[in-house]
Amino acid sequence: MRPRRFRAQGPLTGRIRVPGDKSISHRSIMLGALAVGETRVTGLLEGEDVLSTAAAMRAMGATIERQANGDWLVAGVGVGGLLQPQGALDMGNSGTSTRLLMGLVATHPITACFIGDASLSKRPMGRVIDPLTDAGARFTGYPGGRLPLLVEGARTPVPLTYRLPVASAQVKSAVLLAGLNTPGTTTVIEPVATRDHSERMLRGFGADLSVETDADGARVIRLTGEAELKPQAITVPGDPSSAAFFVVVALIVPGSDLVIENVGLNPTRAALFDVLRLMGGSIEELDRRDVGGEPVADLRVRASNLRGIDVDPAVVPSMVDEFPVLFVAAAHAQGRTVTTGLEELRVKESDRISVMRAALEAAGARVTETEDGLVIDGSGGEPLAGTHDAPVATHLDHRIAMSMAVAGLASPHGVEVDDVRPIATSFPVFEDLIAAATGA
Repeated sequence: MRPRRFRAQGPLTGRIRVPGDKSISHRSIMLGALAVGETRVTGLLEGEDVLSTAAAMRAMGATIERQANGDWLVAGVGVGGLLQPQGALDMGNSGTSTRLLMGLVATHPITACFIGDASLSKRPMGRVIDPLTDAGARFTGYPGGRLPLLVEGARTPVPLTYRLPVASAQVKSAVLLAGLNTPGTTTVIEPVATRDHSERMLRGFGADLSVETDADGARVIRLTGEAELKPQAITVPGDPSSAAFFVVVALIVPGSDLVIENVGLNPTRAALFDVLRLMGGSIEELDRRDVGGEPVADLRVRASNLRGIDVDPAVVPSMVDEFPVLFVAAAHAQGRTVTTGLEELRVKESDRISVMRAALEAAGARVTETEDGLVIDGSGGEPLAGTHDAPVATHLDHRIAMSMAVAGLASPHGVEVDDVRPIATSFPVFEDLIAAATGA
């Protein structure tokens, strides 16, 4: 374990650039590995999660290399061309890698064993296993569909029509990726819209994919199988989930005036920034533009007096990963913030509702845990007291570690995080950027 105490270093100023979007990075490697020819990816997030995806695609036949200039080249095997891996596919801490690659393997005539770290091995995979079983794949795993998990791909896969029982971009993407090597039309019905990177990128690689809205307002996504994907040149925008930590810390540390460059603002991902504006946060978009088919802007964030609000549960799918750091913002606001509809947070890398409640209480916040969220009575802009006797327990969850680091950066006494190593899964330069923005 590598503990660290994060404490106030003064205002955040200047300009920083966060690493590439993790969701887009995963998909660029996977789809590049299924195209025939060479895909070039600029701005790939080189965190452990994405590197797990790259290692798995290499094990199944793709050639993936980092160039001296930081670009990545992916020479694909074509849809239907995945090879039998010679060993287990180690997913590390990455739930996205696991669930999406399960979809790919499910309709290829190969067998793959998925393994992961202690945190990932606790996460249920049943919601992905259920539809992929209907497509013809077979699964053998621990009770609850947990890792280690053996996946036997279908030799004659069946096209699915699948209605998502809960909003999940990972389940949607797994079914669509399974449909790539399935004859006929695979249909996913999405009652509540989730992040749409898979649809955008599948179209960009040449897949025959359509999206319509039915009479009930649900998104109906249709993909024609046995696709022929074409290699692409991809520029990955900055990850809004990574930018979120610096947006919040700049809002709550007095005197801050920080520009975060090249932040992806896909409307299915950027709801946190809208919520923070509703709370009174000063977040200005500069030079809005398109990068690789995704909306992007530089964000200028200035310290603000935040106020508590009732967060509309309809925004949850568009900011599900950002709630831990929103809780930190709410702990510094004037008045009460109420969040509901967050059941999904209980099955992330940790139970993020319970873990954040305990962590914030340890740092001096007033928090009440409910079945589906947190109620937070803010400090009115005063810094949290910080931790004293023991570090906060992050349970190997990178977003808990970074969220509590943000709380520490607004506290003169500071917040000690029990282990910062998991941060490398998604944001390996997090601590470096803190030093750059604070001048520490």
